[in-house]
Amino acid sequence: MGDTSGQQAESDFCGSTDPLLDTIQRTLIPGTFLVILFVGLLLNLSIIWILFFRMKRWNRSTVFLCNLVFADITWLLTLPFLIYYHFNQLHWIFGKALCKMTRTAYHLSYYCSIYFVTCLSMDRYLAIVHPLKSLWMLNKQHSLWICCCIWTVTGLVSLPVTYVVGTQTCPNNKTICSLYVFSSSTYITLPLSVCCSMAGCFLPFVAICYCYCSSVRKLQEAGPHRFQKRDKLTKLMYSALISFALLYFPYHFSRNTCIFLRTVRPDDAQSIQRADTLFLVEMAICSLNTCLNPLFCFLAGGDFREEVCKLASPLCNLKCWWNRRQLACVYPV
Repeated sequence: MGDTSGQQAESDFCGSTDPLLDTIQRTLIPGTFLVILFVGLLLNLSIIWILFFRMKRWNRSTVFLCNLVFADITWLLTLPFLIYYHFNQLHWIFGKALCKMTRTAYHLSYYCSIYFVTCLSMDRYLAIVHPLKSLWMLNKQHSLWICCCIWTVTGLVSLPVTYVVGTQTCPNNKTICSLYVFSSSTYITLPLSVCCSMAGCFLPFVAICYCYCSSVRKLQEAGPHRFQKRDKLTKLMYSALISFALLYFPYHFSRNTCIFLRTVRPDDAQSIQRADTLFLVEMAICSLNTCLNPLFCFLAGGDFREEVCKLASPLCNLKCWWNRRQLACVYPV
């Protein structure tokens, strides 16, 4: 027999009679994860190559960028197991230990990614609003310590996930790798989910808003000669805000709703099933952040952006040569 944690809460997933829930679990989620695995690995491994083989000098921004990419790659490496699991009719064949590791790494890297995006925003804020103070307030060594603290603290906070999740054996001998969201141990999962929503989503969002608004205001005071930099920073701010509005907030809202309903209305199977359906859809949508973060890397990192532009310049020259050749064919001299 498998681990019984969450046995009652996840019994419906042993053989759900809801065709919509089945379609989401066995088609939408693995299909989305498969696309994200391919695109995300391609983009993030390209960034790793640029950081290690093209960047001659690392600074605090580069350290944050590198950790952001490693967090995203860690998250992506959990997807092959989950893709197989969902395509295999929700039958987990990899054992309880790997189930716990996969769910915990998924949770850990997800929040580390948000924190490193926040660190990049704070780094831009210090460089623009406090350019002189930032030289001693936040150097490369400080950024390394901050990254180590983020990994350590987020790992400790993720330990309850390791405790709650596990394998569950169904009456038809199918083995499920449980999600802590669907666990019946709501006295653990509800405080965990609410705390993670506040500390891992709402507070970073507030910090990002403050950093970007203060930076844009500072550039406006500097005069029109900083217009180009202000325009880039504004685009970066809007991209971060849109990511939170479309990806992070709906995901956390649906997750808290799932757990809250299991706490206050455990017998209302219909409401719980609707909340589960919404959460699984948001789970698929929210996973797109791994493909959007490389764009954030390009917009946020000045030295990184320069290296990308250097690599792209031969392609731009080739395109210009091809356009001139086509023009010469149409209008021969």
